[in-house]
Amino acid sequence: MRLILISTILIVAFAMPAAAHPYLGSAASFTAGVAHPFTGLDHVTAMTAVGLWAALKGQRALWVWPATFIAVVLGGGALGMAHIALPLVEPGILASVVVLGLVVALAIDLPLWGGAAIIGVFALLHGHAHGSEVPNTADGLEYMAGFALATASLLAVGVGLGFTLSRSASGALNRFAGLICAAVGVGLCAGVL
Repeated sequence: MRLILISTILIVAFAMPAAAHPYLGSAASFTAGVAHPFTGLDHVTAMTAVGLWAALKGQRALWVWPATFIAVVLGGGALGMAHIALPLVEPGILASVVVLGLVVALAIDLPLWGGAAIIGVFALLHGHAHGSEVPNTADGLEYMAGFALATASLLAVGVGLGFTLSRSASGALNRFAGLICAAVGVGLCAGVL
């Protein structure tokens, strides 16, 4: 569990500020897809928060919520690659960091489907932003496969971190981590991070 905590700290420490999305030319390979989620503080924070929330909820949420995020992010990526517009993508991505952080910080206990719906909406926006970055000359499937793998890794880190933090002080540390996620989201929205 210490490895998970150290990994999370390193991911957050080395994440680049949220100019959320790369230039078009950098979305043309599997490697770029793997690297991208780790280079934006918004992505690292939102995906980690989903994992924290899944750990807080427990039971089937441990796999349903992360699987929902991955499946819907790929669907959103397909919409973006097809140039199908969605409203409020960038503001929605920033809102995802705040909202997902708050649901952890406040230990909001929604039904499994309710949490999956919230996670799905935010995953759709994250996926759309990434899919729309894929240049017309690139296949895009390699990039999205790499992106899905990195997303799964961040979700797993969040779940592992959530388990570790939930074991101490009745989950207060897990909720504090959620508060940090929400604060990062507010900082991103305000343009100070």
